[in-house]
Amino acid sequence: MGGFKIRVLSSVVLVILLGSALWVGGPYLWLLLLFASMVGLFEFYRAVRVQGLRQKKRPDLLEAVGYAACFFYYVVLYQGGKERELLYVIVASLILMMVAYVLKFPDFNSNQVFQAFFGIIYVCVMLSFVYLTRMEEGGRSTVWMIFIGSWVSDTFAYLVGILIGKHKLAPKLSPKKSVEGAIGGVAGAALAGLLFGHFWGTEGLAWAYFLMGAIGSVISQIGDLTASAIKRNHDIKDYGTLIPGQGGILDRFDSVIIMAPVVYILSQLMFNA
Repeated sequence: MGGFKIRVLSSVVLVILLGSALWVGGPYLWLLLLFASMVGLFEFYRAVRVQGLRQKKRPDLLEAVGYAACFFYYVVLYQGGKERELLYVIVASLILMMVAYVLKFPDFNSNQVFQAFFGIIYVCVMLSFVYLTRMEEGGRSTVWMIFIGSWVSDTFAYLVGILIGKHKLAPKLSPKKSVEGAIGGVAGAALAGLLFGHFWGTEGLAWAYFLMGAIGSVISQIGDLTASAIKRNHDIKDYGTLIPGQGGILDRFDSVIIMAPVVYILSQLMFNA
């Protein structure tokens, strides 16, 4: 019972913190996402063991490049950097990791370099789309679709799965997830998106929020299973312990990470059209 209370309390605190940041936007949201990205990258590097073969306790050169790249990416993002400038940071990070690989050889193997670069894209870049979505015109409402398409989808998938779930969706990755639950998650997110679009979204575009909810739910469930696959590959239960009763940043935001760029892209296509 104590664990349940801790989980509820941490969820309330998380909702208040995140909700206020999404509403205010600007530096507040930027700082929160920078913190989440840096912690999430740390969790990812520890999960996939991106450390030199000598297993030093302090961050090694490859990790340091990853953290620096994540930080400077957010700095450029905050200063209004366009896609070209952000791409420069990403490419530069890969080049610097190749330099670290060569200079420290044979402390690292090629898989560690690939994983270190993947972590920058998977955690920092993809999570930054929450900020990009919020700072667009009309982003104060659209940004909520990232969480409707992920957390509302998760809730409906869980409830429907408990009630009528019979057919396993991915038994080797997540034995408790069912096909019926996945369908329920899509339906729930689509309905929530439609209602949100009708009452709080851009006038006359409720259908766009409906589609974002439905498409986003499918993608977010893939993101959830991807995070489970990574944890199973490396034999860990949780990425971290930062959020009491819920694990780490990546445990709580696994579906949000992949959902954020999807909502951004869909909103650009649908609203501009």
